[in-house]
Amino acid sequence: MNAVPPNLDAAAPAGLSPLEARELVVAHGERVIIDGLELQLPRGRVTAIVGPNGCGKSTLLNALARVLAPRGGSILLDGQDIHRLPARQVARQLALLPQDTAAPEGMTVADLVRFGRQPHQSWLSQWSREDQRAVQRAIRAADLEGMEQRVLDELSGGQRQRAWIAMAVAQSTPTLLLDEPTSALDLGHQIEVFELIRHLACRHGKSIAMVVHDLASACRYADRLIAMREGRIIAQGAPADIMTPALVEQLYGVQCEILPDPATGAPLLVNLRRRRQRRVTAAGTEPPDCVRSPAGYRPPPQAPDRA
Repeated sequence: MNAVPPNLDAAAPAGLSPLEARELVVAHGERVIIDGLELQLPRGRVTAIVGPNGCGKSTLLNALARVLAPRGGSILLDGQDIHRLPARQVARQLALLPQDTAAPEGMTVADLVRFGRQPHQSWLSQWSREDQRAVQRAIRAADLEGMEQRVLDELSGGQRQRAWIAMAVAQSTPTLLLDEPTSALDLGHQIEVFELIRHLACRHGKSIAMVVHDLASACRYADRLIAMREGRIIAQGAPADIMTPALVEQLYGVQCEILPDPATGAPLLVNLRRRRQRRVTAAGTEPPDCVRSPAGYRPPPQAPDRA
């Protein structure tokens, strides 16, 4: 039986959020994207950040990872101002997997995962047995054993994304930030990656925040949702507690009904439809939720009644 790596969060105070934003303001040039945001990530849980395009989800993730400097407010990493910490210390506590990833041609899975150990290297501390153990643990956690020498370009989309996540896991940080980890993956590979993310939180104690576009997947795989619109958090909490038709309409302009998943209890969005304005036509006033048949569609002929 494979041993579970030690929970690296154990050294931090149990009640302390691993990553916190206080009155955060982030701008691109003169345009303010995030204004006065307050956020606390729960320890050892999966948090999904959801919202429409352009609402500031990726900007928030990059600010939390210290990629973007805030214009105002502060970000605390285990209770300390992240911008006052040495870069190497931050990289040992926090890993970011961006949305766009690229590797040199011919790179293998093992080569990629080894890159995760860079924050632990120095002129005085070269590759060690602990580095090798960390790489092996990450490969095992991502279910990539036997694929170490496979070239990344030869892998399926799901396998390749798991290799990138394994690289972040090899960094041995208690907190992971993932920007759209299932982008451009088909349904089967999405499930593959989301199940890995759940495994990392449940079995390895990782605190994970991920930007997710698919609301159904966010509800199913996350312990906590953060719903954003126009740079602000408009709702946050457990999916079953905050996911309502009104919230979905506020976020996306989409109307729906919500039912509990019979297997997991997670919210399921059904009968999705765009919010429509009433229009006056020659036939009268069209109801806002009318779904018209495609042009040229003709219903099949009805069978004659048999008296």
